[in-house]
Amino acid sequence: MQLVQPTARFQLALDLLLPLLTSSADLAQRIPVSFILYSMYAPYPISLNPFKSVLYATFVKERELAIEISAEGGFSEKEQLVWVLWKILKGDGNDIGPYSPSTLTKSPLPPELRASCLFLDEEAFMENDPDHSVAKSTITAAEPKQFAEQGTSKNSLALLSPASETKITREIDRENERIAQAMKLVLAARDRALTLTEQRILTPLIPRLTSPAMITSVDLPPIVSYNPNLAYQLVIALLMALPNNLAQDISVYLDALTLLPPTLPSFDLLGRLLRDTSAIPDYSTGGKTTIADIVRSEVLGRFIHESIKWLDNAERDEHEGLVSDDRFAKGVQNLCRFYSSLLKLSIVDAASDADSTEMSHFTLRHSRFEEANALYCILASGRFDPFYTAMI
Repeated sequence: MQLVQPTARFQLALDLLLPLLTSSADLAQRIPVSFILYSMYAPYPISLNPFKSVLYATFVKERELAIEISAEGGFSEKEQLVWVLWKILKGDGNDIGPYSPSTLTKSPLPPELRASCLFLDEEAFMENDPDHSVAKSTITAAEPKQFAEQGTSKNSLALLSPASETKITREIDRENERIAQAMKLVLAARDRALTLTEQRILTPLIPRLTSPAMITSVDLPPIVSYNPNLAYQLVIALLMALPNNLAQDISVYLDALTLLPPTLPSFDLLGRLLRDTSAIPDYSTGGKTTIADIVRSEVLGRFIHESIKWLDNAERDEHEGLVSDDRFAKGVQNLCRFYSSLLKLSIVDAASDADSTEMSHFTLRHSRFEEANALYCILASGRFDPFYTAMI
C-alpha cells in the first residue's frame, strides 16, 4: 500500500482487498489483506477503522464454520484467519506484524486460541454502526444471503452453548495474553539476545509454545546464534512433545540442527543435547529412547559433514578475497576442539571408521593448525590419547 497514493488507498481497498477478504481465496492472501485493512488505520483505535464491521462479519462467519467443523471432530484450516481477525478486532493487530503470512498460515494454534475460545463483543462492532450497511452490501456481493443476515443477527453466536460461554474467564484471557507475549519474545530472539527478564518471562511458557508447535524449523538457526540457552530449551521441549507432533515435523527440526554453522553457539547446543539423557518416545520404533541417542543417531554425523562443507566454502571464499575475517581458521579450531570433547566423553570412537574417517581426512588437510594436527594424531592412532587431547 505504500506504493499507492494516500488519496487512492481507500478506493483500492474497496475495489481489490475487500472482495479478497470475503471470498474463499487462499489463506496466504486473506490473512495479509486483513492486516492491511487494519494497518491503514493502525494509529487510531479499531473503533474508528471504517472496515471494522467487514472484519467483524468475516470473523463471525469463519469462526462459526470452524466451530462446526470442530464439533464434528475435524480441524478447520481457517482457524489461523479467525485468530488474526480476533487479534485485530481486539486492538492488538500490532502483535501479528512480525509474523510472515506463511508462518501465520501454517503454524498450529494451541487449544486455548482455537476458534471456539475466541469471543468479541458484538455490539461494539455492529450495533448502531454507520458503516454496517457498507459491510452488509460488501459481504452480500460475494457470499450467499445467509452470510449477510449472519453479520447483522444478534444471535450470530447462537451455535455456542451457555456452557461454552462460561469457559472464557479473566484468567484464560490473561493466559492468552501471556502466550502472545511469549511468541513476541521468540520472534525477538531471532534478532537479538534476550535480556534476563525476558528469558524469565518466556521460559515457563516454552511447553505451551511447543505442544502443539508454534515454532518453525526456520526459527531455530537465528535463535541458536543469539540465544543458545533458549534454543536448547526449545529443542528439548519439541522433542518431549513427540506424542503431540507428527514424526515428520520432528524430523524437520532435527534436520535444522544438522545445518547449523560450525560456530561456538552451535557446538554448545549440540554438546548439551548429546549429554542429555532425558527419556523421550521413539517415533520410529514406538519404544523409548533418550535425547542424547536421537541426536547422536539423527544429527551428529550429518552436522559434522555439513560443518566440513561449510568450512571448505569459507576457505575458498577466503582465497578468492570474498571475506577478510578469520571465520575459516576459527571454525577449524573450534570444530577440532568440539570433536575432541566428543572423544573425551566417548560419544564418538576414534577406532571406528564410521565415526572418524571424514574427520581424519579433514584434520590431515588442515594439519597446519595445531588443533587439527593434535586431533589427527589421535584419530590416526585409532585410540583416545589424553596426551594429544591436552594439546587441543
